[in-house]
Amino acid sequence: MENFSLILAIVVVTALAFDFTNGFHDTANAMATTISTGALKPKVAVAMSATLNLVGAFLSVEVANTISKGLVDETGIRPEVIFAALVGAILWNLLTWLVGLPSSSSHALMGGLIGATIASAGTGAVHGDALVTKVLLPAIAAPLVAGLAAMFATRFSYSISKNADGEATRKGYRAGQIASAGLVSLAHGTNDAQKTMGIITLALIAGGVIAPDSNPPTWVILSAGLAIALGTYIGGWRIIRTMGKGLTDLQPQQGFAAQTSAATAILASSHLGFSLSTTHVVSGSVMGAGLGRKGGAVRWSTATRMVVAWALTLPAAALVAALAESVTDLGDWGTAVVAVLLVAASVAIWRISRREVVDHSNVNDVEQPTGVVTAAIAAVTPPPAGTVTEELTATIPAPAPAPASDSAPAV
Repeated sequence: MENFSLILAIVVVTALAFDFTNGFHDTANAMATTISTGALKPKVAVAMSATLNLVGAFLSVEVANTISKGLVDETGIRPEVIFAALVGAILWNLLTWLVGLPSSSSHALMGGLIGATIASAGTGAVHGDALVTKVLLPAIAAPLVAGLAAMFATRFSYSISKNADGEATRKGYRAGQIASAGLVSLAHGTNDAQKTMGIITLALIAGGVIAPDSNPPTWVILSAGLAIALGTYIGGWRIIRTMGKGLTDLQPQQGFAAQTSAATAILASSHLGFSLSTTHVVSGSVMGAGLGRKGGAVRWSTATRMVVAWALTLPAAALVAALAESVTDLGDWGTAVVAVLLVAASVAIWRISRREVVDHSNVNDVEQPTGVVTAAIAAVTPPPAGTVTEELTATIPAPAPAPASDSAPAV
């Protein structure tokens, strides 16, 4: 540990800060459907999710090894490069949280690492085969697979419960939702907490603290688990609102089907070492559950915004990270400038978010946007009669009394 320099300490702290943003950014993945259907109260849901995220962090290190050993050439990476990568990932997480879009924290981290590495060592330092097979292909396949599984699971759930008592069925599926939400939280800790473990391990290798090809040390696993658990408990209420109410209106059967399908996909990918986006998986399963119920619908305008954010995540985080790396490459003062700008931008985003607070008390209060046709009809529809009378009475003065006639006879 004698090689643990100041820049390495800064990188570790920044990585844990990213892990914290990952926690509150992705709380919606585990608990949005459970909160929106009323299966759990909001604060109870995030506390449960935080605990299971921490437990999940200790179950595997396969995803961490994908990041620390497989994505980029670790021999040519400096700690400053990793710091720049984290800057790009954190800023993208905060911006998408501000607007309530469930983008991928995983891909923000991947994009930041790729952009900073290319800016520092060129494209040859990025392992393209690992990027394609373990990041890009799962990003496309996972939401489709989870969505189809959730759609069929929803249809099956309604078919087997159509003749059952309605209230008993709802209670049963709510209990199932709680169990499946816990499974998603456990899977999230297994997959997402490992990404921070991988990035810290990569920094320790780059700084000469541990040997190449090392697994994450125990203190790295513990600190990453605690950081993501704390962020989860804080609760990313803006994204929970979008995921739980903005995509579709879910009933307990749909919530159970969506969460079970998502958890299965995430746990399978963690076992295979795929750096999967839990956001993509859960979003796909929620949309599939919405389509699986007869009469159900998906709000495609919200879904389109989410897909656009997904497509922008890798290049946007990569661009910011590359710019940050070009500044840190100027020396210690450049690293200090980037650190100050990161803190200033984070504080500014937080202050903007305070203008319209979303928390556990109003997370399920959603005003759906009015369509163009509805707005046009409302504009030309006459107001109620009582309103018209009140307006006319208030705006048209009463006639003045007629003046007395000069020719009137004297009394």
